Amino acid sequence: MTGKENDTPKTEKQDGEEKQEKKAHHTGGNARPPVDTSLLPPKPKEEDVVKVKHAASGVMLPLDVGARVSCRWRDGQMYPVRVIERRAGPKGVLGQEEYEYYVHYEQFNRRLDTWVTIADMDLDTAETDDDKKKRKAEEVDEEHADFDPNALREHEECTKVRNILSVELGRHQMDTWYFSPFPPEYTTCKKLYFCEFTLNFFKRKEQLQRHLRKNEMYHPPGDEIYRNETRGRTAAFFEIDGKKDKIFCQNLCYLAKLFLDHKTLYYDVDLFLFYVLCEVDERGYHIVGYFSKEKCSEEGYNLACILTLPAYQRKGYGKMLISFSYELSKKEGKVGTPERPLSDLGLVSYRGYWTRELLAILKDPSRAVMSIKDLSELTMIKTEDIISTLQHLNLLAYQKGAYVICAAPEIIEKHLKEAGSPGVEVDPSKLIWTPYNAEKEYQNFRG
Repeated sequence: MTGKENDTPKTEKQDGEEKQEKKAHHTGGNARPPVDTSLLPPKPKEEDVVKVKHAASGVMLPLDVGARVSCRWRDGQMYPVRVIERRAGPKGVLGQEEYEYYVHYEQFNRRLDTWVTIADMDLDTAETDDDKKKRKAEEVDEEHADFDPNALREHEECTKVRNILSVELGRHQMDTWYFSPFPPEYTTCKKLYFCEFTLNFFKRKEQLQRHLRKNEMYHPPGDEIYRNETRGRTAAFFEIDGKKDKIFCQNLCYLAKLFLDHKTLYYDVDLFLFYVLCEVDERGYHIVGYFSKEKCSEEGYNLACILTLPAYQRKGYGKMLISFSYELSKKEGKVGTPERPLSDLGLVSYRGYWTRELLAILKDPSRAVMSIKDLSELTMIKTEDIISTLQHLNLLAYQKGAYVICAAPEIIEKHLKEAGSPGVEVDPSKLIWTPYNAEKEYQNFRG
């Protein structure tokens, strides 16, 4: 899923009461929060850089930020890259052989950006000045077409270089994918060590070990609202109030941003509930992923941000998170939809869920003819999402001012097969949960 970037919380006091503005971490959006430039890596001054011609290729080095050239990937093949940033090498010498370049492989996702040297490059493929002019005239960012261009440029500028390269969480070590705005004292750390139960993070392993010796909690804070054993694995969900367990939720956002590109991370998490999915074993509860939702959403959003950690991906947990968000909506009796805009991958994931849920109902011969409204009431899927899904499947016609579902049994079976498995299934009977009561919290606040 996609999201937005870093912000600083704002609080206004009116008539003696604290008025909190909406500050969330979303699946997408166009907000342009302020950038803390202290989090960006230092760059040598351009006037101090001495350009030298490379003997073999004739290319002037160091390469400029924005330059295009072919570069070796981990499979040994050469691919076109764009230079995102450059820095003096380990020896600190500003000569051409001592520069490192942070590059984006143009055929791959941004999460695969990395540091390389000119030894990895084919300088004979470096673009000329004419190539640069032509490319700038034609360049369009299609991947993030739904985002505000100014917000996108600001986001990419302040997040273009990963600051934390890897994290250790329990038994798993994971390479990170994106920049995350950790406090300045952590931005020089290439690796961070997280406590998998409290999400406190440390610069050194021995600090984590000391913390673990003192820690007596082997599960997330909040309330366990679901537990079920399936496929030989026990899965549990915790509901965590961002206002009550602020530090845990903020640390969860820091961690999540390392694996989400356009995600907004706000320090004020008070207005959100976090639903953390864990695998349970004799050692405790191990965080698999989470989703968050606004306590009160005027737009009817039932999910703001969603993440399955890399170590647990491709195991059906992402589908489980989506399914669980709708089980909460059913329990609330409210139609829900994820916050927009969705990334391409996010749309595919949701469309798969919507397809499986809707067609499972339409294929049931015991049910009477279903309308869009009927489907929405049964699934708590928003009518607009139902319409867009059925249109995508070519199962919807518009006749005489009304939508008509045209779903032959063999076509339904074909689409269900293409939609794939539901992943780790949610058993609604195992959900023990009371929906959030905004009025009660307001009374407690007033009291």
